[in-house]
Amino acid sequence: MSRRFRQGMPTPEVRITIAAESEGHPTEAMLALASTLADDARAYVRPRFRRKLTVADKADGTPVTDVDKGVEALIRQRIRVTFPEHGLIGEEEGGERRGADWVWVIDPIDGTLSFILGKPTFATLIGLMYRNRPVLGIIEHPALGDRWTGAIGRATTHNGEVVRTRPCAGVAQAALTTTGPNWFSGDELSAFDHVRRAARIQHWGADCHSYGLLASGFIDLVVESGHLLHDFCALVPVVEGAGGVMTDWAGRPLGPGSSPRVIAAGDRRTHGEALALLATGRAW
Repeated sequence: MSRRFRQGMPTPEVRITIAAESEGHPTEAMLALASTLADDARAYVRPRFRRKLTVADKADGTPVTDVDKGVEALIRQRIRVTFPEHGLIGEEEGGERRGADWVWVIDPIDGTLSFILGKPTFATLIGLMYRNRPVLGIIEHPALGDRWTGAIGRATTHNGEVVRTRPCAGVAQAALTTTGPNWFSGDELSAFDHVRRAARIQHWGADCHSYGLLASGFIDLVVESGHLLHDFCALVPVVEGAGGVMTDWAGRPLGPGSSPRVIAAGDRRTHGEALALLATGRAW
């Protein structure tokens, strides 16, 4: 070792970590925290599923439960302790330090209505942005035991095993899914119908589980609206790390200023064709 390293200069390993971080690649410590947060969510939510809940309506008319609030509080506290300099945005408690380079984005229960109704397709979504770009995401399904993890520079995994999207030459060969028609406005539903009529298979439901199944090669196309940052931030790295693509309906990258309309595809050919169908007679 040279004299300058002994005198306190950064070691090569530290330099590598700093370089990776400067490029927006999550560090091992960030990946470890995300995994721990998913473990926390599973341990907290699973024993409370299909049990008596306290349910209230938020200002926008959507439901929230005591479990949503409890798991978000748990996650936020662990992030604050581990990375106090990082920003944090949660569905239930809002944001803090939004201007930080690294910002965690949490949806404690994505699919709250499914959770209330006893359907197991809800999930905890754990996302991390670097300078407004989603770079790390975990889709944690406590009731199903499914966990997808994606990060830039790494292959997406499902329960520790690498997964890939499947080839799909176009919408006519695609299995398409969306949560439900009630999430679309009139114009959006008309646009979605162009894709639905062209697809080989169309299925309703599954909440964010659809994006994990797309990453694993079981679904080819997901088209939805009504998504806010906490709904899609964790999904983007999972889809992209499996070889897929996820954008808004105009093909733009997703981030804090995105529209609520999102599309994910396992094959870029299907993505491009679906975008053209969505754009029929209108611009998004």
